[in-house]
Amino acid sequence: MRVTCAVASRRRRKRLLKRAKGFSGDRKNHIRLTKDAVMKAMAFSTEHRKKKKGDFRRLWITRLGVASKIHGLSYSKLINGLSKAKCLLNRKVLSDMAIRDPKGFSAVAEKAKKALA
Repeated sequence: MRVTCAVASRRRRKRLLKRAKGFSGDRKNHIRLTKDAVMKAMAFSTEHRKKKKGDFRRLWITRLGVASKIHGLSYSKLINGLSKAKCLLNRKVLSDMAIRDPKGFSAVAEKAKKALA
């Protein structure tokens, strides 16, 4: 009796095709092309997951720059004042505060101004 490993190879192919769901053209249903496409997609997903963190930080800094200008500070002065005032709020929280709680952000901005003076 000949051993073909049919169950294992079918399972392996099914797992690969499942990951290629949503791909276009032959990349979704031809094993050879699918394997390359999935490998590349996995590599990019890791890279882009790292990139997303930088993108969000850039967004928060832009928001803080605009919000701090309203209170008569530049972004760098705001951050410098907050670090001198030993304020431990990070950029994500400050950005969210600037949008959702403008009064609270103005209090934080005043604290930064006092620390600079």
